[in-house]
Amino acid sequence: MTQLIFLPHAEHCPEGAVFEAQPGETVLNAALRNGIHIEHACEKSCACTTCHVVVREGFDSLEPSDELEDDMLDKAWGLEPYSRLSCQVVVGEEDMVIEIPKYTINQVSEGH
Repeated sequence: MTQLIFLPHAEHCPEGAVFEAQPGETVLNAALRNGIHIEHACEKSCACTTCHVVVREGFDSLEPSDELEDDMLDKAWGLEPYSRLSCQVVVGEEDMVIEIPKYTINQVSEGH
């Protein structure tokens, strides 16, 4: 199994979090399963940027983003070179350190 390390985020995981994820599942699904409720206003369909994360370690082990994800990321708040949409990032064999940005462009919480 692969270890996902989430850096502390005031709203989503104030203490940070470390847990195991199955290779092949998305980072968003693994986070949700472990109590980190990252917004996902488009129901994980790569149609918004609310699940934007920054992969601080392990980025080079990921499959490259596709054109649709890249187009959506261009609209994300706080875009960085290691930004990805967590609904599209598939967990591989390498551990990852993930940061949830402070803000999102979502106007309201979807309450998932």
